[in-house]
Amino acid sequence: MPYMELTTAQRRDLRARAHSLHPVVSISQQGLSETVLAEIDRSLKAHELIKVRVYGAERDARDALMTDICTRLEAAPVQHIGNLLVIFRTYPEGKKAAPRMAPKAAIKTGTKARIKPGTAKFSKSSKSVRSAKPSKPTDPRRRSRI
Repeated sequence: MPYMELTTAQRRDLRARAHSLHPVVSISQQGLSETVLAEIDRSLKAHELIKVRVYGAERDARDALMTDICTRLEAAPVQHIGNLLVIFRTYPEGKKAAPRMAPKAAIKTGTKARIKPGTAKFSKSSKSVRSAKPSKPTDPRRRSRI
């Protein structure tokens, strides 16, 4: 049975998600044995997107490994860069996908910034914070653009 096909946008999103992942399975001199294939299958069931490190194989052999793994496990090849293979397979039926975390910059904690005494004054009319300290003078050696 042939492996899954991904669109360009899906592949780009999966490559971005895989960037921070570490390899979970290694293929060494013994090649792709049934136990290694079973471990890749378990990892795909658990994580959906994995990296596999291949040791001691030339580029053509790594391409053949990627095709063989994806064909036998009905997965999709995402990326082959150096000795790393990135493989994706959707979660099986009934298993819910893990929620994706938002980037740290987008997370709002709901806490207010603390103001040290004497560093800011409150304006009664606008209720905004104004700095009590003068702004830093610009460097006189730096030329301004006119």
